[in-house]
Amino acid sequence: MTKIFLLFAVSLVSIFTFAQCPEGQLEVDLEIATDNWGYEVYWEIVPAGNACGNETIGSGGNFNVGCDGGGAQNQSSGGYGDNVTINEGSWCLQEGQSYSLIYVDDYGDGGAEFNLLINGFPLYSYEGAGNGNSWTFEVVSPPALDAGVYAIHTYGYQISNETFIEGVLFNYGSDVLNSVYLRCLFDGIEVLNENFDGLFLEGYEDFEFEFSVPLDISYGDHEITVEVISVNGDEDENTNNNSLAKTIVRGDPRPNVIDGYLDVVPEMTVIGTSANSLDTPRDLAFHPTLTRFELWVVNEETESSGGSTTTFFNAGQSDQDYEWRTDGNAWHFMSLPTGIDFGENENFATSPGVYDANHNGGEAFTGPALWSSDMDIYAMPSGGNGSHLDMLHVSPYSQGIAHEVDNVYWVVDGYNNDIVRYDFADDHGPGNSFHGDATIHRYAATEIVKDPNDYIVSHCFFDKATNFLYAVDNENQRVIRIDASTGVTGATPSYGPFEAIEEYAYITNYDWDEVVTEGLIEPAGIAVIENRLLVSDYATGDILIYDISSMPAQLLGTIPTGAAGVMGIEIGPEGKIWYADADAQEIVVINGNPLNIDGDSQPTISFFPNPANDVLNLRLPNSTQQVQIIDLTGRIVFNQSKEFSSNETLAVSNLQPGQYIVIASGKEFVVKSQFTKL
Repeated sequence: MTKIFLLFAVSLVSIFTFAQCPEGQLEVDLEIATDNWGYEVYWEIVPAGNACGNETIGSGGNFNVGCDGGGAQNQSSGGYGDNVTINEGSWCLQEGQSYSLIYVDDYGDGGAEFNLLINGFPLYSYEGAGNGNSWTFEVVSPPALDAGVYAIHTYGYQISNETFIEGVLFNYGSDVLNSVYLRCLFDGIEVLNENFDGLFLEGYEDFEFEFSVPLDISYGDHEITVEVISVNGDEDENTNNNSLAKTIVRGDPRPNVIDGYLDVVPEMTVIGTSANSLDTPRDLAFHPTLTRFELWVVNEETESSGGSTTTFFNAGQSDQDYEWRTDGNAWHFMSLPTGIDFGENENFATSPGVYDANHNGGEAFTGPALWSSDMDIYAMPSGGNGSHLDMLHVSPYSQGIAHEVDNVYWVVDGYNNDIVRYDFADDHGPGNSFHGDATIHRYAATEIVKDPNDYIVSHCFFDKATNFLYAVDNENQRVIRIDASTGVTGATPSYGPFEAIEEYAYITNYDWDEVVTEGLIEPAGIAVIENRLLVSDYATGDILIYDISSMPAQLLGTIPTGAAGVMGIEIGPEGKIWYADADAQEIVVINGNPLNIDGDSQPTISFFPNPANDVLNLRLPNSTQQVQIIDLTGRIVFNQSKEFSSNETLAVSNLQPGQYIVIASGKEFVVKSQFTKL
């Protein structure tokens, strides 16, 4: 698929249609994208090194701000509108010479974005920050043939041995690319090569590639490198952007050992306290690379300061360490956070528990924010709007957040009493402000009601194996679920939007039901693994375990934590249950599971996804020598004997829909468990 590349967010209609400049000069154009405060912008182009106002070549924006108005906050009217794109120019400038683009911001926090086009090609992109900026650029033409690997989208943590390598190829040159020859290195050894032809990729467009043959990845850490070998059958004229590397880790999924918590005395281990800078921790989530045991906790803190995170490295291990961070603009982008969740792309998102992120008493304006977990980016100075990667603004008093896929997250909207699906699409980069590619869908039939005291959360969880969204409804003492595969796009909601986005609509005629209506007093946190649903109850301190293999859900038992402030819960890399105690300022892991959580000798079997469609991934006891699958009539539909590894994959596409039992046998054990075939 080809598309206009959103890194630059520009219209390419001017390519090949620029005015003729004298020989030795090139045409320069400027595109300016404003944020919510367009009047703050003033800019100039001057010879490189000159001060603002010295030999000005071009200028625009609010002349009441001018060269000296940076940070003055005079609120002067004039200049550009809000959230608009303006084209300025053209100027014929000397080829090979350098010039400066100077940006002055009235408020002093930046926010405008600038794309500088040379002969119609957007060669430079800048984001304003602080009181002002000065960027130096050289007037040059792009090379004719220049393809670069811009991104590798293959997830960094893989649980399957067969992994497809995919990413984004970008045409940085002026000629149309019809074919690009790529190769893939695995730990420095070439393992894949493929020619992608029939592209017709014009200058400054991108192409999403995927090698047609998967890699067989063994357990452990590996380096994947994708390289451009040739373009249009010729050499690439710029090799600086031809290669990109990424670390890929093969590991195990979270095991399902929840039944081992039934009818046992739990053992609680505190792994984090206020000494680790915990300040009303309300939710927690593990980094998707499970082998890192990296646990992120979101702290409520205060509305004026904004929330924070405490990251535990090697959480629960003997060498555990931690780091506390808060973004410079957390007062807006992470205000009174209630929830946190990770995507497989290693971004995470937080939900704000505040009415208005601007805290000015005006109309409610806030919603979920997207962040990078890269410590070189998160909570580091970046742009004029902190380090956030994206934010959308139609869910005040957000209660919880759950990841679906890519940059798609679900939010429990405590202000509008419904559930909202946010697709950030391509993030706008740290500290920037472009939202025009986002899609927001509102699910309004559920009528969820938050805690009226705005303290106890109503979290949610998206089950990726079934496409069900589970959500806590605190005030109505229940858990509901939405079938995300159902519904149709309806009308535009009356609330919002407050920014220009791709699509904003109600979803109607979707299937939803109450899955838990009994046993709950003040439900808060939630987690799902296969056919088990866990819900924390703030009132009792219990964590309740339900069977959701059929409806209505059946209560199997409770784990009495004895804590007074249990909110967010999480299933960790080893299958253990973790929770955040907001009242005691603690993070706790529950141990004492007899089903091999702590290395007991009793063997267990688990598998995913459950329900399964085409493939069933098994986690087997050591020394398994036989695996059988039988249906509920006792008929054997699969039988194999061999020395099985601890992780096996079985094809089940030929099975009829229904319930099946998997039996794993060894010399000293026989274990079994049940799964559903869709």
